[in-house]
This record gives sequence, C-alpha cells and structure tokens, in this order.
Amino acid sequence: MTQIFPYLTFNGNCREAMSFYQSCLGGKLNFLTIGGSPLAQQMPEPMKNSILHSSLVHRAIVMQGSDMVPESGITKGNSVSLSMNASSEAEVRLLYEKLSEGGHRDHELEHTFLGALFGDLTDKFGNHWLLHYDKNQLK
Repeated sequence: MTQIFPYLTFNGNCREAMSFYQSCLGGKLNFLTIGGSPLAQQMPEPMKNSILHSSLVHRAIVMQGSDMVPESGITKGNSVSLSMNASSEAEVRLLYEKLSEGGHRDHELEHTFLGALFGDLTDKFGNHWLLHYDKNQLK
C-alpha cells in the first residue's frame, strides 16, 4: 500500500525535536548524522553532528526529520498539519498533554457534533498537530 509520511525539517534541533516526539508517542528512533554519512567529506566540520535523516516508527506512525535546511531557509506556515487519530479517549488526552508541553494549545480537546473528540495545538518546535478520537470508529 502506498503511504504518505510527514517529513519535518529543523534548523539544528532535529535530534531534540524527534526525541521529544518519541517521548510523547513512543516507538523506535534512528538518527543518521552528516558525519556518519558519505556527505561528511563535503560538509564543514560544524555540520557533522547535524541530522541528515531521522525516523521515528511506532505501530502505524512513521515520522521522519532532518536538519538539512534548504538555502531559502525554513518558513513555518499554517499549510501543513500533522493529523493523528488516536485509538482511545485516554490516548488522545495524553497525546494532547504531552505534545502541547512548551507549545500553544490552539483549541482544547472537545467533543464535536460528529461524536469525535478533537483538538489542535502547535508544539514547541512550531509544528501544528490535529488530534482526533472518534468513539464511533470501528475497532
């Protein structure tokens, strides 16, 4: 099956951000530094500890990230969000608490007219999350 995975770009704090997401979501986290790659010879010494690629995998969750910022720089906007469907009300509440730590609670979790529990937040790294639990979803 074809899948789409979020790929996040950071400006030198990829390790911190992805470790934070692992503490919130669980899973296995892997990092490849520039210094540990074939690109090491081509990059300046200060960049060798930067993250070339990272992946966080937990069940159906796959998040990827990097410190490889394009020459144009990073522009955080509101056109991309990380949408997560939780498997229980307890899980969505816990994720909301953890991910909003140090960030901004844009909309508190609330029950919607469709029977779902929904809220959104911007985490301390400037990434926007949509958290959702539908109590009517098939298990």
